[in-house]
Amino acid sequence: MVETGDGFIEIEVVYASRDRQTIIPLRVPCGTDVMHAIESSGIAVIHPELKQVSCAVGVFGRRVTMSEQLDCNDRVEIYRPLSADPKQARHNRAKSSTGPA
Repeated sequence: MVETGDGFIEIEVVYASRDRQTIIPLRVPCGTDVMHAIESSGIAVIHPELKQVSCAVGVFGRRVTMSEQLDCNDRVEIYRPLSADPKQARHNRAKSSTGPA
């Protein structure tokens, strides 16, 4: 783990709603886990919908648990719930398509 020399690491907490993307840079103590990073970021104030649902989280596209400890320069990603089942959405698009002319 690379740290800033004073017992802190620099990370980002990110979330993308349908309307906007939010990136919050933070300095947190070494040993901080995903859950505490998200809480420290205050991102739920900016995106109140996060308080109402349980979202999956990841670090650079790799799913992790809330207890995963972070390293310097990690990007904590909060994944919003899918609005539709991807298989069903593809099926609906194919069904409504008129096909080649």
